[in-house]
Amino acid sequence: MNGTRNPSSGTHPPAHRHVCGIVPPWLLERIAELDSPKLARAASAARYSLLATRPYRFPEPGAEPRTATGSVETALATAVASAPQRTIADAGRTETLPGLLVRSEGEPPTADDAVTNAYDGLGDTHALFADAFSRNSIDDRGLPLLATVHYGDDYDNAFWNGERMVFGDGDGEVFRSFTSSLSVIGHELAHGVTQYTANLVYEGQPGALNEHVSDVFGALVEQHARGQDAASASWLIGEGLFTDEVEGNALRSMLAPGTAYDDVLGKDPQPAHFDDYIETTDDNGGVHLNSGIPNRAFASLAVALGGNAWERAGVIWYDTLTGPLSERADFATCAAATLTAAIARFGVDSTETSAVGEAWSLVGIVPAS
Repeated sequence: MNGTRNPSSGTHPPAHRHVCGIVPPWLLERIAELDSPKLARAASAARYSLLATRPYRFPEPGAEPRTATGSVETALATAVASAPQRTIADAGRTETLPGLLVRSEGEPPTADDAVTNAYDGLGDTHALFADAFSRNSIDDRGLPLLATVHYGDDYDNAFWNGERMVFGDGDGEVFRSFTSSLSVIGHELAHGVTQYTANLVYEGQPGALNEHVSDVFGALVEQHARGQDAASASWLIGEGLFTDEVEGNALRSMLAPGTAYDDVLGKDPQPAHFDDYIETTDDNGGVHLNSGIPNRAFASLAVALGGNAWERAGVIWYDTLTGPLSERADFATCAAATLTAAIARFGVDSTETSAVGEAWSLVGIVPAS
């Protein structure tokens, strides 16, 4: 093993100040260095996206999306249980949030595919958490779901900023619109669920678990919406994001980390076993890299159990996230917590509990005692 990263003992900013983008900085850096004339726009967009990543121009406290006529819309303070309350705004290719209000809950679709995809994706995410886990929105108290589309100029990312989902349009050469992948929408909203539950510190192993949890629920949102069982699902995160210029399948493969792409973007660097854990100071200690290790454990568990992944594997992971999991949990601590959750839900001698142990063993993780 390359060694594990010890979380620093310093003071960390609140979770809502971490902007969790679906495309890691090292991949944007790789695209920014492309010298192919066919991908010149993509390289320029990647350089811009890296600069735009920090800082974001957050709205003043209490600011709400404006309507196209400039009046202020008041968000619903109380949401009906199990019914989403969605608000979609348009940044107009600027970096100013929240943007102009373009669609509210219950209103008909517009002609803008990004608005439609964002609205539907927020609904699909709400539906998974409501149907599978009886959770009432991101905070379990009916939090309205907010999103902004058309953020930035060819912006190559999507992110959760602690309050809303934000989607770029992509550069059109490497990335399509970031509303085009349902797993991306589910992934980013799941960062909000983590924010309101385990609040995993966004660095090192806790940060990789933070990304892992979002990949888990991003995949489950897509599977739930499509009616796919674990065996028929792709287990790809960001499938559909790449244009035809890229031969890769997605940003990440949960079932086979390190195989999502191998082309003009280079080779997918995610490790699939703890022996290959990557020590780095980049990307908050490799949070998008090392998440492949627990990703493989979960996807392998879900396939081994069969049926719908959200019904057994997903419930165990949800119980873990909403249980006493420490915000600085490492992989071994998380593994132990999933075993505890499996025992509590299904029993110590159950097939589920045994399968959880085998899944972690597959990737070289020994649960903490």
